[in-house]
Amino acid sequence: MRVRSPVRLTLLAVPIAFMTVFLLVPLGLTIVVSFWQRAGLRVRPAFTLASYLDFFQGVRLTVLERSLLISAEATLISLFLAYPIAYFLAYKTRPSATRAVLLLLTVPFLINYIIRTFAWTYLLGRAGPINSLLLGLGIVSTPVDWLLFSDFAVFVGLISSYMPFMIFPLWMSLSGIDRRLTEASWMLGAPPLRTFLRITLPLSLPGVFAAVIFGFVGCFGESAVPAILGGVGYQLMGNTITSTLDVLNYPLAAAMSSVVVITMLILLGCWYALFDMSTFLGKILRWRV
Repeated sequence: MRVRSPVRLTLLAVPIAFMTVFLLVPLGLTIVVSFWQRAGLRVRPAFTLASYLDFFQGVRLTVLERSLLISAEATLISLFLAYPIAYFLAYKTRPSATRAVLLLLTVPFLINYIIRTFAWTYLLGRAGPINSLLLGLGIVSTPVDWLLFSDFAVFVGLISSYMPFMIFPLWMSLSGIDRRLTEASWMLGAPPLRTFLRITLPLSLPGVFAAVIFGFVGCFGESAVPAILGGVGYQLMGNTITSTLDVLNYPLAAAMSSVVVITMLILLGCWYALFDMSTFLGKILRWRV
């Protein structure tokens, strides 16, 4: 029995209204405020590009370039770590074990994000367990200082925060590949590496691109990790926006936020143009115990 059209429209209107009120309207207001003018400690409606000019012509442009570079590097490292894990879960483990591992990947998110980030300051600190282990093994004679409040610490925080998000789309994409294609490649005499490069990897590209979006956008807008693990003065786009809000420069903060949103929309647009949703989701997964 087909659901009547008014009922379908009602069911569709609920998520559309939710997205409009809680996502599109705030984004639209952010873009509008980015063109307003700051007047002392207040802002007044206007149409000026002063905030964007201040952003792209000032020192914050260096922060943007640094954020793009670090986000790209952290995303690339996360991808190299997440892909083998997703491949192993999709091809080498039983469905029950896969479910257990995927569940374990979500457990850290039950802990407050700030607490998880602060935990790294103890692990990477001069008196932390990592330095204690290095000293105990005789690898170093004095505590290593660059483990904390450095680029290394920021990379560790970003990768540990967003790499789990990248595993899920990769696993979905790999699990949706028809196994008969790889089996046919093996039967035709192709070695495992060639089968992976010619069949598995190309068919998993929608998941790879989705994982890159999740990782890059998350790293690009991150604010807590650079502030906690990078130390005083370590600036990426996220905590730069936060510090701009602290001095009540709302138009400039809105302009920087708009740049981040536009970057995200460009990535999503590329994914939508290159891949079809069905190629990402693949066939309906059936768990076999």
